[in-house]
Amino acid sequence: MSKTEVSSPTVSLEALMLSCAIDAKEGRYMVVADIPRAFLHADMDEDVHMILEVTIAELIVKLEPSMYRKHIWYTQRGKPMLYVQLKKALYGTLQAALLFWRLLSDTLQEWGFKINAYDQCVANKIIEGKQCTILWHVDDLKISHISKQVVEDILKKLKEKFGQDSPLTVSRGRVLEYLGMQIDYRKKGIVTFSMKEYIDKMLIETPYDMEVNARTPVAIHLFNTNDGADTLPEDKAQLFHHIVAKLLYLCRRTRQDMLVSPLPYNYLKA
Repeated sequence: MSKTEVSSPTVSLEALMLSCAIDAKEGRYMVVADIPRAFLHADMDEDVHMILEVTIAELIVKLEPSMYRKHIWYTQRGKPMLYVQLKKALYGTLQAALLFWRLLSDTLQEWGFKINAYDQCVANKIIEGKQCTILWHVDDLKISHISKQVVEDILKKLKEKFGQDSPLTVSRGRVLEYLGMQIDYRKKGIVTFSMKEYIDKMLIETPYDMEVNARTPVAIHLFNTNDGADTLPEDKAQLFHHIVAKLLYLCRRTRQDMLVSPLPYNYLKA
């Protein structure tokens, strides 16, 4: 199977920000919750086998010798091996995120929520005459309603469903951390987004020889290429791609001023 066949929906940035704007305008009570070991709550929907090698195979046998010892086999070099069939959506398998999304979507619909037609990670329900909104990115949820009790009741149901083995991580207050962003509701009717901590961590990772100043994110030579340039060493190439990916995440969310601006007319004409 390909990744495109089993990719899981995630909440869109537009839906997240619109939801936050509604929270601020209506003065809703908001919480952010993380479901621990989320994928393991979902059943694997087909036969998926995995091989456990050496240390992990030995540890599994120690957990339940009577069940697993008879299935151990050894390579020519004496390494223990154990083949298993997955019952749950294990982290690392392609379909794990999709299976959990289906489980969470079905659960919310059983509770009377309706999945948004434009974003499959947004669910709404009218409770006590007011809209309650739940949106999620894999296992990170944001829940809001005008009534604190309504939100806390939903958290209780989520804990009963997904928090039996490990408790949910829940954040409350007027300043919330969600998907790398700080969402600030302290001003009445207004919400602001920032990623200062994210930026600080990224700058720490940046090599000292990249500390230069630029008046604009775009220069006249931005799209010029040097076909004779030397290839970067593997470690620097990895670091370059890592930083660029983090910058793309940043400018897509809170620092749109970093996006490439329109090129000068003279440059386009040339």
